[in-house]
Amino acid sequence: MQEKSEEEWKKVLTPDQYDVLRRKKTEPPFSGEYVDHKEKGIYTCSACGQELFDSESKFDSGTGWPSFNAPLSEKKVSLEEDTSYMMRRTEVVCSRCKSHLGHVFDDGPPPTGKRYCINSLSLDFKKK
Repeated sequence: MQEKSEEEWKKVLTPDQYDVLRRKKTEPPFSGEYVDHKEKGIYTCSACGQELFDSESKFDSGTGWPSFNAPLSEKKVSLEEDTSYMMRRTEVVCSRCKSHLGHVFDDGPPPTGKRYCINSLSLDFKKK
């Protein structure tokens, strides 16, 4: 995939999507379209369309953001150290377009013990 310039991203993303996906902002908790979403299907990157998470891996974490216990494949996301806001976290990035998706934590349910806490603005949904 050819990389887009920031000006090109601004043309294809909404201002809120741009803030989250490209500027690494976080949407307010419980504000996202997919927090309570229960349909069966695949969640994709809203910037490039890459398939990221299956609805089967989604769970209610009570945190206010869509949460998943695993991506479709480890190759679909990249993990990067995030030391912003004087915290140490692991950022989740789309492996194809390098857009910010959210963060992953080690307090999720079995079998993985992971909680991929993802911004709704970073996702689109394809119904099965």
